[in-house]
Amino acid sequence: MINGVLFDLDGTLLDHRAAADAAIADWLAARFPGHPRQAEAPALWAALEGPYLARWQAGECTVQEQRHLRLRALCRELDVPEPGPDDLDAAYADFAARYRRSWTAFPDAAAAVAALAGSSGPALGVLTNGTQPMQEAKVRAIGLAGPLRTVLTGEVLDGHYKPSPAAYTGAAAALGLATEEVLLVGDDIVRDVTAPAVTGMRSVWLDRLGVEEAPAGFPRITTLAELPALVASLR
Repeated sequence: MINGVLFDLDGTLLDHRAAADAAIADWLAARFPGHPRQAEAPALWAALEGPYLARWQAGECTVQEQRHLRLRALCRELDVPEPGPDDLDAAYADFAARYRRSWTAFPDAAAAVAALAGSSGPALGVLTNGTQPMQEAKVRAIGLAGPLRTVLTGEVLDGHYKPSPAAYTGAAAALGLATEEVLLVGDDIVRDVTAPAVTGMRSVWLDRLGVEEAPAGFPRITTLAELPALVASLR
């Protein structure tokens, strides 16, 4: 029986990719107007995101250092001057401000969460791999802080990030539930779908793009509008 639902945040509730793409394009245009590779910046920035975040989550660098490293790597790729040591924080803060201004919930997010919320509904929360302050700010910005009061990142789960098994067991414990009672909803096949199964946690793949094969044995939805009925069938 499912007594708790955990949502991934970026790519599931919040359109992170659109926000990050817009922010880095604006950042480059402001610093280097007319750059010939302007259109490539979002894809380049997206490609750098995973590897540098993984280094931070593995403890190889601080979150501030990974931000600096990622920004420098982008500048090298675009063949533009890298921010100097005294300008790195300000340069990243400029990008971050543009990113925050672009935070938007997916159109199906609020209704799905509202349909699950309530005294007789499952416990609700967010399990995400970002930094705690930023992810909490995102949930507030997209208007879901009421029903989604529990926001869990590796920073409050003893340094355990998805796909570490301890991230899932710790998240279930934070809801006061066994892993078998929790359903994780997310767009990443490994972090949100197959990895939780090792701990007994249930999962459902949110396949918004329809560009990958669905993992065998796991439920798949293409919109969060389908989630309430799925949860009801599992309760």
